[in-house]
Amino acid sequence: VQLQASGGGLVQPGGSLRLSCAASGFTSDYYAIGWFRQAPGKEREGVSCISNSDGSTYYADSVKGRFTISTDNAKNTVYLQMNSLKPEDTAVYYCATDLIPGSTICGMRYSGKGTQVTVSS
Repeated sequence: VQLQASGGGLVQPGGSLRLSCAASGFTSDYYAIGWFRQAPGKEREGVSCISNSDGSTYYADSVKGRFTISTDNAKNTVYLQMNSLKPEDTAVYYCATDLIPGSTICGMRYSGKGTQVTVSS
């Protein structure tokens, strides 16, 4: 099981980025996959989650209305579209799954290397 996050970078406040999470070693159709982030000196927090079994989604209050999670099962890839980025969104972003069939809850049992997102002018 591998999850590879990419798409991070440096962006100005108000800008946009799209993160990608390429999954391998399993078929993403049946599992919940989520995005988590960790900023320096802070605990890791859940950002967004999508259940590929029923299509349900979750967003942290801090990103609602700005971030959108989606999935392309044909490509085994989950995306996080991030708009109206703020300096407080600066963190390392990870994608992860608990790999429980039919689950609608995201966990971090399996995760890969993160991708750095820096929002700064």
